[in-house]
Amino acid sequence: MVLVDDARALADELIELRRSLHREPEVGLRLPRTQAKVFAALQGLPLKIIEGRSLSSVTAVVEGGRPGPTVLLRADMDALPVTEETGLPFASRFEGRMHACGHDLHTAMLVGAAHLLARRTDQLAGQVVLMFQPGEEGHDGARLMIEEGVLEAGGSRPVAAYALHVSSRHWPTGRFATRPGPLMAASARLSVTVHGTGGHGSAPHHARNPIPALCAMVGELPGYLARTVDPLQPAVVSVGTLNAGTAATVIPQTASFEATVRSFDPEVDRHLAHGLARLCEDLAAAYGVRADARYTVEYPATVAEPAESQFAAGIAQALFGQQRYQKMAQPLTASEDFSRVLQQVPGTIVQLGAAPAGQDHETAPANHSPHAVFDEAVIADGAALYAGLAIGRLDEETATPNPGDRVLR
Repeated sequence: MVLVDDARALADELIELRRSLHREPEVGLRLPRTQAKVFAALQGLPLKIIEGRSLSSVTAVVEGGRPGPTVLLRADMDALPVTEETGLPFASRFEGRMHACGHDLHTAMLVGAAHLLARRTDQLAGQVVLMFQPGEEGHDGARLMIEEGVLEAGGSRPVAAYALHVSSRHWPTGRFATRPGPLMAASARLSVTVHGTGGHGSAPHHARNPIPALCAMVGELPGYLARTVDPLQPAVVSVGTLNAGTAATVIPQTASFEATVRSFDPEVDRHLAHGLARLCEDLAAAYGVRADARYTVEYPATVAEPAESQFAAGIAQALFGQQRYQKMAQPLTASEDFSRVLQQVPGTIVQLGAAPAGQDHETAPANHSPHAVFDEAVIADGAALYAGLAIGRLDEETATPNPGDRVLR
């Protein structure tokens, strides 16, 4: 288990890196502090470093000692617009910004993998592209990195791509999980503005109040899904924002809401894109007002290549034992822009349970909560799995004898 031992020997410095990232979280595509910390953590390693142009990405290429194919490993680096309420001694210094989804752990893990792989370049037949990505949280950073050439950074298109994602819920701490096929949902946004005519609240018959129509739309969305979508095809619509009015005595001219839509089947996506907008427009007309409904497709569903999920499960079990892996029973309805990579490269995402010690993973604050806390003990093991996936996949591609044995070294 030399690879795991080497990773755990890096644990203290990887935890310190994670805490440094956690103290100074950055949101979106421009992460100058985060990028600088990644550069510093990679300094001195035999890597080819490529800096992003339109975003603060870092692409690092590990060149193997022998020619061969390319494998890609992704870590997202951005935080969320959330005010932290964990009380941690290394809590965010910035109001309204927090690493509430564990991307600081992912970044530290991939830095650890860079160190592990850099020590083993003589064993590698091929290249490993390390994709440190901003803007996963709603900014489509993966698409931008693809446009800037991350899939060509190793000199050849990757034969496989992998990402890790920690969760404070879903799985026991230290448990790895993945599945073949759909892993995470496609996402879209329904944005609706209802236009009426304003007036005095005491005389509603002299106005066209947009609020009743908006309320009817919000209430009808779940029913529309239940009536028109195959119940065996999962679909979710959740209203997240609602804005209307300024005073109790004033009928406003407009009212608006936004909802997130999640699904797994492209046919369902197309149906909802047309049907939800039409529903809102028709309801508005029934109330004597007008609705502008816009359906914006965000990310496609994240779909794993079955063979790559099976391979990743095997590597996790080889490194940590069968008890540390479980197959995901069903996909998650969260979405991921790593789906952009998996549309072009076979691969998978491996989930990693990271509820803090002493907390039941079934009741711990979830990812994106201002109270979300993650167990730092998983960082070293995540680094080992990242490196093991790359080593094992390159060995498999080049028919190296006993590839499973080499993953452990």
